[in-house]
Amino acid sequence: MDVIVLGLMLLSLTIWLGLLCFWGQFWRTDQQLEVTETQLQSLPVVCAVVPARNEAELIPTSLRSLLLQDYPGSFNVFLVDDRSTDRTANFAEGVAHAVGKPQQLHIITGESLPPGWSGKLWAVEQGIKSASKFAPDYFLLTDADIEHDPGNLRRLVAKAVQEDLDLVSVMVRLRCESFWEKLLIPAFVFFFQKLYPFRWVNNPNNPTAAAAGGSILIAREALERIGGIQVIRQALIDDCALAQAVKKKENTPFPMPTKGRIWLGLSSLTRSLRPYDSLATIWDMVARTAYTQLNYSPLLLLGTLVGMPLIYLVPPVCVILGAVWSNWAIALTGLFGWLLMALAYYPTIRFYKCSPWLAFSLPAIAFLYTLMTLDSALRHWQGRGGAWKGRVYPSSDNF
Repeated sequence: MDVIVLGLMLLSLTIWLGLLCFWGQFWRTDQQLEVTETQLQSLPVVCAVVPARNEAELIPTSLRSLLLQDYPGSFNVFLVDDRSTDRTANFAEGVAHAVGKPQQLHIITGESLPPGWSGKLWAVEQGIKSASKFAPDYFLLTDADIEHDPGNLRRLVAKAVQEDLDLVSVMVRLRCESFWEKLLIPAFVFFFQKLYPFRWVNNPNNPTAAAAGGSILIAREALERIGGIQVIRQALIDDCALAQAVKKKENTPFPMPTKGRIWLGLSSLTRSLRPYDSLATIWDMVARTAYTQLNYSPLLLLGTLVGMPLIYLVPPVCVILGAVWSNWAIALTGLFGWLLMALAYYPTIRFYKCSPWLAFSLPAIAFLYTLMTLDSALRHWQGRGGAWKGRVYPSSDNF
């Protein structure tokens, strides 16, 4: 038994060393939009598109932050009221008048959802169609629960223009106030970065592509080149699907062309207002798309159910078993693996200003996320997958 346990621990340790040395430095938090201030030499026309479905509680704050952007160029906001029942549009109109910018806000009454579209992307499609009359150079695709720092748009545009990028996106700072948020939300960002190392995403010669839906600036030419939003109309993980469509290269030899260049980073100032103050709300958020992330594959699900315990649970279990059995080789090897894990997680914990001791809780957090992933598969098999805002979508992320 000792040999088997030690063998599992050495395998786990090998995986961690491989991740830390060769997996795009995913644990780092230095890819941030606000790291360097940039100045705009030109002032592209920008239109923001905000899909909103029953967001009356959050829209006063989020819309106000958009309308008060310090961007000096032409900027209009198109809010698509996706058949809300809580007077979202009325609140939005009141905000625009309160800040003295009613002419900058355009409220669109959403049409009924056609077959083959997700609700959010259908709303985005309608917003883009209406905004196109302004012939914008860029579209800012953002959610109704995002509070933008006043300089967010200016920095996004400067990044795109100066580095000739087709898409710039930031993972906004998620709310991290309650006990469950502090325990689980930083890990959500950590796992996302492990799936899509930002350095790989930002490397034009690497096929890895991802974006964060709360704040995406995309060039109109790039959107037209890929065929518009309709090419990802069924995608539940729409942000990453859009990034993959933009970055995708079809039979292009190296060196790769500049078109299709994207950038993804973190934001320390622009933040999400959406509260996840209970285990149930975070669980639902993860379970909604976790199995989608696995392409609805039972084999990938099985690999996840085996791989997650091997990577995250074996080290602390070995520490305990080694101490109980007085086998210090197992205990010390397990402790070393646990320390590597904590060191990898610590930059994310620090970014979210949580207690450093939470870095050692990653095994328990990973166990919960594994259960959420299993539940996501069960919901899919029961026909309840992808539920959001009163809608349930079929499993057809064809992109």
